[in-house]
Order: sequence, then C-alpha cells, then structure tokens
Amino acid sequence: MAPAAPLRDLSGQRQRSRLPAEVTGFIGRKAELAAVVALLDSSRLVTVVGPGGVGKTRVALRAARQVAGAFSDGTCLVELSVLDNPALLPGAVAGALRLPEEEGGPHAEAVFGYLRDRRLLLILETCEHLIDACAAFAERVMSEAPGVTVLATSRQPLDVDGEQSYLVAPLPVPDSGEATALPGPSGDAIELFAERAAAAVPGFRVTAANRADVIRLCQRLDGVPLAIELAAVRLRALPLPELTRRLDNRFQILTSGRRGGVPRHQTLRTATQWSYDRCSPAEQDLWARLSVFAGAFDLAAVCAVCPDPAIPREQTLDALVGLVDKSVVLRDDRDGSRYRMLDTLREFGAELLEGTGEEAAVRGRLIARYLRMARRFDKHFLDDDQMARFRELDAEYPNIRAALETALGGRPGHRRRDAADAAELATGLHTYWQISGRLREGSYWLGKVAAHGGASPYRAWALAIRGRLATFEGRTASALADIRESLRLASEQGDDLTVACGYMYLNFALALDGQHAAALAAGEEAVRRLEELGCRIVLTAIQPQLAHMDLLAGELDRALKRSADGLRMLGERSTEQWLSSYLHLIAGLALFQQRGKQAECAESAGNALRAKHALGDVIGIAYALELFGWLAAADGRHERAAWLLGAAEPLWARAGNRLSNTSVLEGFHQEAERAARRALGDRRYAALAAAGAQRPLDVVVENAIANADAPRGQDAGADASPGALPEGGGLTNREREIAALVANGMSNREIGSRLFISKRTVDAHVEHIFAKLGISSRVQLTVWLRDQHADQVPATGQAAPANGA
Repeated sequence: MAPAAPLRDLSGQRQRSRLPAEVTGFIGRKAELAAVVALLDSSRLVTVVGPGGVGKTRVALRAARQVAGAFSDGTCLVELSVLDNPALLPGAVAGALRLPEEEGGPHAEAVFGYLRDRRLLLILETCEHLIDACAAFAERVMSEAPGVTVLATSRQPLDVDGEQSYLVAPLPVPDSGEATALPGPSGDAIELFAERAAAAVPGFRVTAANRADVIRLCQRLDGVPLAIELAAVRLRALPLPELTRRLDNRFQILTSGRRGGVPRHQTLRTATQWSYDRCSPAEQDLWARLSVFAGAFDLAAVCAVCPDPAIPREQTLDALVGLVDKSVVLRDDRDGSRYRMLDTLREFGAELLEGTGEEAAVRGRLIARYLRMARRFDKHFLDDDQMARFRELDAEYPNIRAALETALGGRPGHRRRDAADAAELATGLHTYWQISGRLREGSYWLGKVAAHGGASPYRAWALAIRGRLATFEGRTASALADIRESLRLASEQGDDLTVACGYMYLNFALALDGQHAAALAAGEEAVRRLEELGCRIVLTAIQPQLAHMDLLAGELDRALKRSADGLRMLGERSTEQWLSSYLHLIAGLALFQQRGKQAECAESAGNALRAKHALGDVIGIAYALELFGWLAAADGRHERAAWLLGAAEPLWARAGNRLSNTSVLEGFHQEAERAARRALGDRRYAALAAAGAQRPLDVVVENAIANADAPRGQDAGADASPGALPEGGGLTNREREIAALVANGMSNREIGSRLFISKRTVDAHVEHIFAKLGISSRVQLTVWLRDQHADQVPATGQAAPANGA
C-alpha cells in the first residue's frame, strides 16, 4: 500500500477552493459584510450570530471569500449541522482539512499538529448544537495555532476570551410608500422575494399593483430570508394575495420542503424547531410565555408576566439571557434595555403555550400589568411625570393591544375576569386615546366593551368616552347619541362620577355642534357635580373645553380668562403638558380674532406646539400648525401659509375631520387658503402644500416655531406643480398629476387620500405611467420629469422623506 502523503504536501493552495459555490444571488448585506470583514482583520475568533434562517452562513462565506487572500494556506469550511456527537468534532475538522485517516488515533492531536504552523481561515458552520465542544476547540486554536483565524456561525456566541460576535439581523422591509424591487440593488427583503419568486414562477416581478402585497408578506415574515424564500416557492401553487392572507398560519403554509440543502432549513417549522431543541427546559418554557408580548418588552415585564412559581426569579433571568444568547430573543435596536421576538418565533411560542395549560394565567398577568399601568397614568395624570408615563404607555402599546385583544377579541385564555379587567383597561386609557390621536382605535375597543358590558358601569363609561373621542373626530351626531345613552345608564345605576363626566363630555360635543346655550347649561351642570364630588383633576381638565366653548360662541375675552384661570389652577411650577398646551392653544385662537394681538397669538401657538409635539398629540399639533398658517396668511406670507396648512393635512387625516368639523374654525382655514391661492396660484399653492405634507414633522414644527418662510431642507420640489407637468410619454392629465405627486415623494396611499381615489386606483395609474415611459422606478420617473422640465421637479432626483407624523 502506498504511504500516506506528508502533512506538508496538503498545501494551502489545495484548501483555497474548499468554499461551496453560491447557487443563488446574494442580496444586500453590504454593511454586514463590511463589519465581519473588519472584525476578521482585527480578531482571530469571529462568530456570526442571529436567528435561524436569517442568513448567517451566507454572510460568513461571502466575507470569507473577501478575506481569503490574506491567508496563505487558504480557507476551510467545516459543516457541523449533521453532527450530533460533540466527540466527533475533531474528526469533522480533520475530514474538512483532508488529513489522512488515523486508525484509532487522536484526531485532535493530528488537527492541532497541522494547524500550528498554518495561516488559515477555519470556518465552523452551525455551532449552536455543539456549543461547548466548539468553544473548547476554538479556545485551543487561539492558544496553539497563532496563524489560524476561526470564523464561526451560530445562534449564540461561543463565549470564549477574545471572541468578537456580530449579530446578523433580518433584511429590512421598506414602508409601503418606498420604491422597492426596482432597477439598481436595494438590498432589502423585497428584492430577495422578487428574485426568488421569479425563479419559482418565470415572469413574476414586483409591480405597482402587487407591491403592497409583497411588502405585507415580507413584513409578516419579519424580513427573514429563509421564510421569504420558502414563501416565494409557494407562489407556484397560490396567488400572491392568497399566500399573504394565509400567513396567519405560517407554519402550515410554509411546509413545502426544498430538495437538497440543509434539512433544518427545508421548512420554516423545522428551522424553528432546531432552535427550540437547542434550548434548555427553562428556556423553552420562557420562550412560550414570552409569546404573549406583541411588541418590545423589558425585564420588569418579563418578571411580572412570565414568572414560573416553581423556580426562583434568578433562574427566569438566566433563561432570558440564554434566549438572547441563542438569538431567540433580540435586543431592541432603539432601546438596549428592551427585548423583542421575531413574529415567527413568537407564533411558534404561542403554539407551545397553548398546549401547556398555563396560557390563561400568563395572559391574565399580561392584562393585569397593563391595567396597573393605565390606572397609574389616569390617577396621576396631572403630575409632573405626565410625559414619562405617557411615553411608557406609548412604548408598551403593542402589548396593551395584545392584552385587549386577548380578553375582548375572543383569543385563547379569555375569562370573565379578564373581560372585566380589559373593560377597565380600555376605559382607563381614555386620556391616552386622545393624546396619542388613536381616536378610531380607541373607539373600536370601547365599542367592544360596550357590546360586552350589558348594563354594567363599564358600558356607561365606555359609551361616554367613545362619545368624547367621536367629538374630537368631528362626528358630533354619534358623539351626542353615545353620551346621552351613557348619562341614562349611569343615572339609573347611581354612578355619580360617570354622570358628572358625561355632562362634561356633553358640553364639548354640543359646543362643537354649535348648540351654545345647551353647551353652557351642560358645562355648568358638570362643574356643579364635579365640585360636589371634589374631583380636582377633572375640574382642572374641564377648563380648556369651557374656554373652547366660549371661543366658538364668540366670547373671546371669556375664553382668554378661562384659559388664564386654567393655567393658574395647574400652578406656575407645573410641568403638566397636555392640558396646559390646550389652554395656550385656545388662548392663541382667541387672540387671533382680536386686532393687534398677532405677536401674543404667535407666542401662545408656539407654547402649544412645543408641548403638543413633545407629547405626540396629533390633534393638538394640527391645530397649532393651522393657527400658524392663518397668522401667516393674514400677514401676507402666503408661501409660509401654504406649507403650514399642507403640513397639517396628514395629521387631520389621521385624527378624523379637520378642526373637528367646527364651522367657525373651518371658516378661518378657508379664508387663509383662499388668500394664499389668490396670491400664489392654485398650482404653486398645491405644490407648497404637498411639500409641507411631506416634510418630516420635526422639521415642520421647528420651522413653524422659528417663523421660517420655508421648512429647513426645502428643495426645488416645492416648485413642482401637480397637474402642470410636461407633455410627453402619452400620459393623460390624471397620470401627469399623479406622476408629479410621486416625484414629490408621496406614497400611493397618500396620493389616493389627496385626490380622493382608492389606493388600488393609484397603483394602477402608476403601473400605467411606468409602462408608457418604459421605466420601472420612482427615481427614474423623477429623473424623466426633471429632464423634461427641470424647474418643476426635485433637483436631487430623490423622493422627499415621508412625513414623520
């Protein structure tokens, strides 16, 4: 038998070709590749970590190809996914290095004998199921083979001294209004789906007509490449809208195995099950419990909602750390103290929780946590930490919604006690609904409470609050019906506080409906009852709406006095924002109507806008921007008026009706808009208003307060004139109008709202525009328009940023 080849003859040149060829296109990941390459340049142990199916191996192998030239003995890939015995790890490495077989000999010693004087990149692929063995092996490489660099992929770090780990996140999914899957690589989830879908269904492409479904699908799949690739294959059997609709059962729909490839990646369930099997029993149990959170959560939430009475708190924390290490739980990018789960992993956990018999208890604790939070916010509404408490609620809102859905939406774990708690939660959030501008959603949940509540006190209170929200929306007929029914029920039940608040809400609805005498009577009755009950908070809260009532009745001096009285009730040292800002706003609206008070009016508007913006109060911001626009028009500054009025429009669209449908204030809006249109012309006015609507809200607010004639960053796009585009390309008048709005950065949904047509109609128009001009992207459309008539489109050729409201 011929002698075995000497180890030295196994040259690095022979190892260079050991990386597998890429069989599909590599999408995006420029930042990730650059980061991993930089780490390989500075560290000898780099671990690429991330959830299952996120593309860790693709990133690692592409990075390895980029740095291969730095290793004279080449690269070597050791695939570990099929290995289930840690003792076999050295043999797997020896096989990948093509070392001679040794009969009963110590593979480890042969491996390290070979590596000690090599300059080699050693890739350990899929380490999580052999984590201890891989860690020990890497540690020994670090100490005994100074020329060898280890690049590992794993769902958790190896936790070895000198290790640098890099988290690969899912691919980004753009918003519906962004251009996606268009010429020029975008590197996002939409581009991946487009490429894989075209391979599965020849001729498939992402168009204006199907883009919304593609984005929705990629959002539902968290931008995870494996899930997106599996979904693309299913297009052979299901049309895209049907596939998107069925993703609520993603583990059932994405079960078509892929021939070849790694078995654990052949279906979404097997990929997720692989991660689950790597977890300890405590981690598996916590995974299931964490599935009740729909959004990001912090450690306090975990301890409140997910404890196991049978184990100490420290073990729960250890399990959370373990899930973070294994990339089941991710740290939230916006706040390092918060965590999140990908929807795919969360839904897998929800299936597990359903079978444990503990679901009702865990979901009950979820409801209880957010009920306590809502109670604190309501009880301490006027305290100095109002802003912090509001932001806390806002950050937790996805989880609050999950709690409401659990008890009021018929989800598993529903109990009668849960329903009562959820009713209190929905009604306890009454000020949150108003401040956040979630008027329609608040009305939805309150309607659920009213439907479930029978003749209970919760029904009366829910109807009162729903009427209050409808008033802000400008739906006074619905508001009055709800409030009057609430008063009837609460009176029958002897619920004095709900009756008092009902009269308070009735006052506001009647005032906005123009029934001033009735509004005055209701307001006086509310004050009388509130004084008898000693409700300091509510007595303070009624002041802005009494001032608003006086304003609408033309009692300007009385409105100003009430505003001043309300601010005194809050106190000079108060840092309360919501009521005080409304008092400033009402004062500004009254001062606007008094001759020679423009400076005082602007000061009040500025005070209101600062606070409303800090809170994120959509309605309050819109009112303040309107007031600034009216001032500008009255002062002959028509360009400023146009973009300010335009900036308010998307906020009104979110909140309901402009100026809550009050005819008095709507008259001021119409007067300001007519003056600006006369001075600027309809096309110029429309372009400036559109530019204001597209500016980031932070920019709009800053420049409104700074008395700027144009928002910072305003470009030539403000000169674009919808409906005044160049002839050419065979576009109809409507298509030219829509093309201009596209070039100004508006999404199809925003265009539909502005032109009072459906989004689907806009989708079809955009598709026709692209076809007629022979283009396929919004950027190309902008460039085409610029070339046709340079002074009517954005000079940069880029869409304006979406409004941040």
